[in-house]
Amino acid sequence: FAFIGELTNWYIRLNRPRFWSEGPSADKDAAYRTLYTAVRELSAAMAPFAPFLSEHIHQRLGELAGDAGAESDSVHLGRYPEPQAALKKPLLEDAVARMQQVIELGRRKREAAKIGVRTPLRRVTIIHRDRALLDEIGTLADYVKNELNVKEVRFDADESKYIVLRAKPNFPVLGKRLGKRMREFQAKIEALDAADIDAFQAEGRIAIDGETFDATEVEVVREAKAGTDALSNRHVSIALDCRLDDALRQEGWAREFVHHVQRSRKASGLAVSDRIRIDYRCDDALAQAVAAHGSYIQRETLARSLDRCAPSGSHAFEETIDGTPIAFSIECA
Repeated sequence: FAFIGELTNWYIRLNRPRFWSEGPSADKDAAYRTLYTAVRELSAAMAPFAPFLSEHIHQRLGELAGDAGAESDSVHLGRYPEPQAALKKPLLEDAVARMQQVIELGRRKREAAKIGVRTPLRRVTIIHRDRALLDEIGTLADYVKNELNVKEVRFDADESKYIVLRAKPNFPVLGKRLGKRMREFQAKIEALDAADIDAFQAEGRIAIDGETFDATEVEVVREAKAGTDALSNRHVSIALDCRLDDALRQEGWAREFVHHVQRSRKASGLAVSDRIRIDYRCDDALAQAVAAHGSYIQRETLARSLDRCAPSGSHAFEETIDGTPIAFSIECA
């Protein structure tokens, strides 16, 4: 189930622009080949305990790929998947895991600041002491930018500016080993200073009063410094700039308007490819935002015209954007 979640909620969703790009390209081909291979291997791996479903998937994949697609007529006659060590990319896997955590932390920060995801923000700074890992996450920066709707992604290896590192014992593991001495060593582990924690992270172990502890027994926790915009988990930290100005608010309103139009298009039975005409009525502040981002709105909604006038026609709607009412109509153009 975890793999299916990774495949659908992350790989497919984040790579939709690659799947939907116009015309053939090497990047589009690579995206589809990766998805095909993942689903094919999944169907083979689950064949022993889901024989009929795996066979159905195998047959449909064979139809898509033609004669060269399937290794055998039945998934149950093919080879069971085996791990291929040469194809592993540990640094990339770590980078993707950190990217997912960055996106989740950013969403939490937005929720805490009560800023919707359609309102753009200026920047997010990704913080981690491992420069190689930051460089690898940098190759995925566009995903972070799109998912968090930020204008800029920055990287900083100086964690000390944003967070405080604290050590704490892994009670289930150490409790069995230390027994009655657990409370004594708990205090000593939690008293480790920044230099001790740095040395522990670098070496992977630390000696305290004749006992040696490794990373499975002592956890390093990252806590945001007071006065910063930082947010952290055990593995990575971010600083999300949540300050808004009029330009950012207006862009957010324009995105909300596009969302309402597209949802109303579906409710009206219009196809996603239909060209439309949009008439709208709202207050001056919201109208200014619509006018400023008129080209974006028309491009996203396939609107041939976007006019501030009384909505008319059979497809008329009323919505609110950031508490401000807006009435609009959409018609085929």
